[in-house]
Order: sequence, then structure tokens, then C-alpha cells
Amino acid sequence: MSDSEIPHGDGRAVDVYLDLLRIRMDTEDYRLLLRAVEPVLKAIDEERLSSSDLALDPGAVDELPQEVRDEAALIIATAVTGRLDNEVVELDVDETGPVRIVTDATTASDPARLGEIADYIRERHRETEELRGIAEASGLPTDF
Repeated sequence: MSDSEIPHGDGRAVDVYLDLLRIRMDTEDYRLLLRAVEPVLKAIDEERLSSSDLALDPGAVDELPQEVRDEAALIIATAVTGRLDNEVVELDVDETGPVRIVTDATTASDPARLGEIADYIRERHRETEELRGIAEASGLPTDF
């Protein structure tokens, strides 16, 4: 077990991380953060995980300061991985502009690996745009 992993039980990594944030963050920002992540943490605890359960409400996210959004992403990553060494990294992807991702500390410090991730994001964006064009030409909804 690495130093970044804490056994589940009384000292779940996500609970430790939330306690640290409670001490470090402004009270109002912490409350905003909890409101944003509580539904996701509940879904994780109940083991009913789907991509929609792991996503924050888009409307609510737009209202959150960037620091709170980043912390929300880190909390979810900690809850899913059980690791405390997650980091938010911003990648410059030409087609989409800056993209923020959460990854482990080893990947975050590896430029080659970050380049691979950026390439993957570019390819996914290209595929999505191609599918959007097909849907539009077919008269189907394009809001996916």
C-alpha cells in the first residue's frame, strides 16, 4: 500500500480529505462544495455508479468558483480511487481549449503521459464532432 492510500473504515481517504478541506477552506466555499458533491458521494456509497452519478449538476457547477470545482473533482476522485495523491491538471487541447483533468501525481508529473491524454481528448473531440455532423445531417438531436 502506498502512502497515498488509506484503508477504508474509520479513516476513509475521502473523509480525511473532506476534514482537511473543512479546516483549510472558507466556510461558505466548503458549504458550496458539500452541496455539489453530496449526491455523487451518496451514489458512490450506495454503489449505484453510472456516468451521470459521477457528474456534478452542470447548472450548479457553472455557479461554483474554479477552486471549488477543482476540489469537487478531487473529492470524487478520492472517493473512487481511495487515494489522496490526485491532482487537477490543465491540458491545452487546441480543438477544445484548456481541459482540466484529475489524475494521480505520477501521471501529473509525466509530460509524455499528459501528451497521450491530450491526444486522446483531441481524438474523442474529433469523433464527437463527426457524430454530431452525422446526427445533424440525419435530422437527429445533436446535444450529446
